[in-house]
Amino acid sequence: MTFTPVLRSEWIKARSLPSLNGILVLLLAVTVGLSLLGSATLAHEAKGTADFDPVLLSFFGINFGQVIAIAFGAACASGPYRDNGMRVWLTAVPRRGLLYSANLTVIGALTFSVGLVTGVICFLVGRPLIGDGAIGLDDPVGWRAMLGCAVHLTLMALIAAGVATLLRSSAATMGVLIPLVLMLSFVLGDVTRGGSIAEFLPDRAGRQVLVYDPTGVLGPWTGLAVTACWAAAAIGVGWMALRRRDS
Repeated sequence: MTFTPVLRSEWIKARSLPSLNGILVLLLAVTVGLSLLGSATLAHEAKGTADFDPVLLSFFGINFGQVIAIAFGAACASGPYRDNGMRVWLTAVPRRGLLYSANLTVIGALTFSVGLVTGVICFLVGRPLIGDGAIGLDDPVGWRAMLGCAVHLTLMALIAAGVATLLRSSAATMGVLIPLVLMLSFVLGDVTRGGSIAEFLPDRAGRQVLVYDPTGVLGPWTGLAVTACWAAAAIGVGWMALRRRDS
């Protein structure tokens, strides 16, 4: 069996499950809604201060959107483990590498597509809400942020997919990753000088691509590269678990 039919099967399966479609809709709605709310309510207060960043403000909702991306990746990857589905999965396609890569490709493609639409809406609709401080469409930083939004959300979903393959549970995956995203970044950012350690956590590193002029250790693309390394590590651990343990 080749990769293409396996990929098609995974695509049909993912697109036919209402729960997964619902998570993607929630990802778009929550990220856009909170971003526009932040642009409308926080821009006036932030203008004229050193912390004002018209690009990052346009993507205010990604702090919550990345949590939903994690939920999507975990749900997709852990689905076959429910009700002995993995046994059926591997019987249909014994080549585990094909299954794993097809599943990850579908997760990445769906998250990237929704993430790109989300990024475009956040930036374009957020500009008039921010007002005079917003950057123009001719500024390449805006285009970088729209693309970066999609890439960052995709990488977070892939991290979750790798961890879910290891743990075989969506709930356990959320229990591991949500504290990492919602708590550890803030704790390390507060207790370390300049937050240098926190900058290398996946959620913080990837969001550098949404900062107009990053001043920390990581730049926009190096930050995404760090998050990509986290994703590669999670995918690798998941693959080892699938290859050696699951049957």
